[in-house]
Amino acid sequence: MLRQSLMTEPDERGYFGRFGGRFVPESLIPALDELTEAFYRLRNQQKFQEELADYNRHYGGRPSPLYFAKRLTEYAGGARIFLKREDLIHGGAHKFNNAMGQGLLTKYLGKKRIIAETGAGQHGTATAMIGALLGIETVIYMGEKDIERQQPNVQRMRLMGADVVPVKTGSRTLKDAVNEALRDWVRNVETTHYLIGSVVGPHPFPLMVRHFQSVIGQEVKHDFLEYFGELPDLVMACVGGGSNAAGSFHPFIEDTKVKLLGVEAGGKGDQANSRSITCGSQGILHGSMSYLLQNEEGQVKEAHSVSAGLDYPGVGPELAYWNETGRVDFTYAADKEALDAMRLLSRLEGIIPALESSHAIARAIDVAKTMDKDERIVVTLSGRGDKDLETIQGKMT
Repeated sequence: MLRQSLMTEPDERGYFGRFGGRFVPESLIPALDELTEAFYRLRNQQKFQEELADYNRHYGGRPSPLYFAKRLTEYAGGARIFLKREDLIHGGAHKFNNAMGQGLLTKYLGKKRIIAETGAGQHGTATAMIGALLGIETVIYMGEKDIERQQPNVQRMRLMGADVVPVKTGSRTLKDAVNEALRDWVRNVETTHYLIGSVVGPHPFPLMVRHFQSVIGQEVKHDFLEYFGELPDLVMACVGGGSNAAGSFHPFIEDTKVKLLGVEAGGKGDQANSRSITCGSQGILHGSMSYLLQNEEGQVKEAHSVSAGLDYPGVGPELAYWNETGRVDFTYAADKEALDAMRLLSRLEGIIPALESSHAIARAIDVAKTMDKDERIVVTLSGRGDKDLETIQGKMT
């Protein structure tokens, strides 16, 4: 049941309810304290805000359009479906928003090097762009498995001067890339900023990433009030670590008439090895307490998704908190459903969505059928599908 009031900021220890905190080596605490102080100070500083807004507009291409998907709506036969077109932002995904914010923060901190992890390659691409833009050395850790299935983004990162380091341990996916990036940060903390790509990790990262991604929901709210004089009935987004979902949902958290629905990866559909919120349990992963996939001994289980960006065994602590308080509902879509939705949107609207976003599209079609035709759904189209063309070869029938 939804509580009367919700936390919109973590407490002084970095917790949203019982989720969050810092579970890291002692050597990282000074860097986290420095980052926390700088973030709280700069997010309200006019000069920083103006510089970030200028980059967002003139370099990133914000605001992104709110598009009425007429043919998709007719196909679903229910509520009107709108797409928040983050796929049109520079780099092709919402990942730009956070990378730009943290990149600028790195510049203000005087750090000379950025490291990042990436799964689908979109965050790595965004980080490489910002490193080139600001003249900062950039190193991207990426699992070997993801490098194989995301070659276009790997080529883009290297073209922009980033050093892409293959991670050969574990499942060779996003979880392992995060592990390697954390090890690098421990070794080079004095000169390096770890530009985490999702609302995960130790405080202040979940708060900071959500803050920079909240531009998504802020623009949706602005456009709906301007166009319709009211807010949408439902906002939806796919959920891996959860950055595009957190950015889409947070501006509506206190607007309790607006329903919020996150869509996790359902994998092959016959097993619960991708859904951290709907099938996971509480534990510690990558520096914070949240929901994750783990066995009875507390060992992290490998996740599976056809989409590299949702192939992560945990979820951000604020999303876990929203789930526990009942403010955000969560469901899932299987690999096949996402592939079908990708093809459908491509053929009905001429928009090729990323496989990650396709999970949300798949479930939005089903949900729209249950709603009245005068109701409105917004789906955050978190990225474009060019990067997935090699992955889907032979999978679409």
